[in-house]
Amino acid sequence: MHNLKRIIFFVGLLFSVAGLSANSFQEKIPNDIIISLETGNAKLLSGYFNQNVELVVLDNDNVYSKAQAQQIVNNFFNSFSPVPENAFSIIHDGGKADAKYVIGKLVTEKGNFRVYFLLKKNGDKDYIHQLRIEKQ
Repeated sequence: MHNLKRIIFFVGLLFSVAGLSANSFQEKIPNDIIISLETGNAKLLSGYFNQNVELVVLDNDNVYSKAQAQQIVNNFFNSFSPVPENAFSIIHDGGKADAKYVIGKLVTEKGNFRVYFLLKKNGDKDYIHQLRIEKQ
């Protein structure tokens, strides 16, 4: 009986720690990135772009400068406006301290898109190195 209590305690502890680490990871994703996707704000999003960004947005698939990437994403948001409420939701995220990825769903007025981005830390700031917005 004593061993059963220990096992239950350790299993509970394991789930608690796993829950805490998942929540703390999500907090490390800059909120402005989420807001920019929810509102279709390419300028805010581009503030997190690395100097060169691997970008896949509809027919655009290449490595672009920060300014070019902002223009492409802006054109996308002009054509596919996010719905007003809860337009972007995170489906999965992971990574490590200096590189994180997010997979999410973007709901627009003209359909749903799968969004993937890769963040890498440079100094104390996260930068988007890859961004994919693909039709679901």
